[in-house]
Amino acid sequence: MNKKTKLGVIALFSIIVGIFGIKYYIDHGGERNLSSEDAAFTVTSKSITDEFTTSMEASNKKYLEKAVAISGKITATSPIGVTIDKTIICNLTTPDTSLKNDQTVTVKGRIVGYDELMGELKLDQCSILKN
Repeated sequence: MNKKTKLGVIALFSIIVGIFGIKYYIDHGGERNLSSEDAAFTVTSKSITDEFTTSMEASNKKYLEKAVAISGKITATSPIGVTIDKTIICNLTTPDTSLKNDQTVTVKGRIVGYDELMGELKLDQCSILKN
């Protein structure tokens, strides 16, 4: 094998490794273990919804990507999550079939965004703190 062929093979191998590294980072780079983190804020569903309604930009700076504990009443359940007071959509890390409508709970999760049109705050990696 001549020198140009060896350099070509090394360059191709480096590119392939780089592509797989980037894909791995995109797929797994943002994962955190929220169950072991302390909540940065503990609020009610009404207070945090009012903050986002009043000033979405300031609220995004304050809460986005942070672990937050939110208390309120369950208004809807699904196999993958719960809705708190019709405005907080929580995707649970592990399904919980014991949760029922009108049950007061505190959920801890990561705020991923606010849907201004629907008036809904979205959380992922949620877990139930209190039943």
